[in-house]
This record gives sequence, C-alpha cells and structure tokens, in this order.
Amino acid sequence: MVQVSAGLEGVIAAATVLSDVDGQAGRLTIRGWAVEELAGRARFEDAVHLLLDGFFDDLPADLAPALGQARVRAFAEVAALDGALAAREPYDAMRALLARLPDGDSLRDALTLIAAPAVFTAAALRRRQGQEAIAPDPALSHAADFLRMIRGTTSTEGEARALDAYLVTVCDHGLNASTFAARVAASTRAGLASAVLAGLSTLKGPLHGGAPGPVIDTLDAIGAADNAVPWLEAALDAGERLMGFGHRIYRVRDPRADALKAALSRLSKSAGALPGRLALAEAVERAALDILRRRKPDRPLETNVEFYTALLLEALGLPPQAFTCVFAAGRTAGWIAHAREQQASGKLIRPQSVYVGPRPRAAA
Repeated sequence: MVQVSAGLEGVIAAATVLSDVDGQAGRLTIRGWAVEELAGRARFEDAVHLLLDGFFDDLPADLAPALGQARVRAFAEVAALDGALAAREPYDAMRALLARLPDGDSLRDALTLIAAPAVFTAAALRRRQGQEAIAPDPALSHAADFLRMIRGTTSTEGEARALDAYLVTVCDHGLNASTFAARVAASTRAGLASAVLAGLSTLKGPLHGGAPGPVIDTLDAIGAADNAVPWLEAALDAGERLMGFGHRIYRVRDPRADALKAALSRLSKSAGALPGRLALAEAVERAALDILRRRKPDRPLETNVEFYTALLLEALGLPPQAFTCVFAAGRTAGWIAHAREQQASGKLIRPQSVYVGPRPRAAA
C-alpha cells in the first residue's frame, strides 16, 4: 500500500542554508540569526544581503544604494497602472505590474523584483484614492521610502524601524507554500520573475499570507476588553476561526509574534500613541488563548504572526487591504534566495502522485 502524505506533511523536499523553522520549540533561525534578534537590529537591506549572500558574485557590501536605484527602475512600470488596473485589489494590481519586469537571473533583476512590491503597492493604493503615485527617493532606506510613497509624508525614524522589523521578520520562513511554489518554478529554469510570480499567487490565499486583515475586523467588532470573552465565545459557537491564532507548523507560540509585538511596543513608546489599541489587543489575545486552551485542549492554538502583523501595520497607517502586499514586499527577498538556491541544485522538482481514478475497461 502506497502511503500518501496529504499536503506533503513530513516530506523533506529541500536542503537549505536560508532558514530553519522549529515548530516544537518555537524557534525561527534565518541564516544563523534568531528572528527576534535579527528583527530588533537589522534594516531590511541588511536582511536582503544576508539572504542573497553567496548566490550572486557581484553582491555589494552595502545594498541600500543599489536597492534605492532598483526602486527607481521599478517605478518606470507604474505608467502601466491605468484606471482599470487601479480599480482592482492592490495585490492584483501589484502582481500585474510585477509581471512586466524582466525575467532574468542577474543581481540587477533580483533587486528590481525585491524593490518592486513596495513601489507598486504604494502606487496602487494612491491611485485607488485618486492621487498621483509618488516617485521613489533612492537616498532613503527601503522602509522609509515605502512609507513615504504610500502616505506622501516623511516617516519618523521609529516608524521606519518598525516597518524594517516587520519586513525582516517575514523575509523567510522555511519551505512554506509560497516559497515551495517559487522553488518549483525556479527548478524548471524559469527566471526569477517567474519564481516570484509563483510565490505571489500562492501567498494570496487566506490559508497562507492573505489573512492579517481580518484581525483588525475582529478588534473593531469587539471594541472593548470587556466584550472579548462573549464575542470570541460566540464566534467559536458559530464555527468561525479566530484569526491570528494557530499555525500549521508551530505547536507553541510563533516567535515572529513576539518579534512584532516588541516592534509595536517600541513604536508605541516612540510615538506616544496606540496604548488603548495595544491594551485591547493584549486583552483579546489573553481571552482567546484561554478559551482555545479550554475548548481545544488537545490542539495547540497559540498566537501567530498575523495577530501583531495587523496591529503593527495599522499603527503605521497602512490599510488592511494592503497587508498582504506588505507581506509580499518582505517575503520576495526570501523567494529569490530560495530560487537561486534551487537553480544551483540543478534539480527539477517533480513529485509523484498515486492514481485513484477508474481503470480502463478491459477489451471485450
């Protein structure tokens, strides 16, 4: 009897130097760094360098200038953002514009692809609001420029560092669905843009990257800490899933949740704002964890990355419909590193399936 692993559960499909997800211990290591430490000290440019190191011979020591110029190159494609495309969801518009980029394998191609989601997301959001897209400023850091292109105002150092922490936290996470899709595309010797598009299309699904927005809906619906328990109980009674809790891999608390909560706390202190919203979120988190442990004692459902992602991005003034776009802006660096690693292996990813359909009829 052939054993089928549904969802490839437990199947090891790649050896990688990029990241290690330890779901039992609640640890995420990115090229030798614990995610909490990396997110607390690195800019996005630093994380990109860390991921791409060894995969491009011409990688400069400081990626900030090159990534700034890459944003300028990507902005040239914003001219294709017509009214019909601007009316689509920001993620769809961003993905369509990214499909216009060259499908090469050079460092220049890689950096343009990494820069593009920030540029295209900002342009799509502004055009939906009837505003003109703002051209990049290559002299700024990637996070600071991303916020400026969206909001039209200069960000504070604290805001840029908070967005850096988010982009670094989500830049890579083992062989998740979108990263696997990117590696499959790369294994066919398709270019880096094709690999990124495969990742983008996979990330959109609500079971993967498309879920942070509903956390905001939950907090808005609850409204006050005293309402948390009855609201959550009613949601579970109705068979609804509590967004921001539970993970396919982690059996304990998602370490990225703590990294983002720390970034949100730093932002709150530097801005002198958000104490009420953060207090509400903490009350909802405590109530949800208590209810889930009581109702589902045999199923570990802890806080995941989505919960504090939603709060941090909301605090930065980003609308919920852009949350998955911002996730992609961080994860694209990981997709490209994995694509290059897969290309170097020279191996086509081609698993087998077990046929369970009807057999041909025997000849009469």
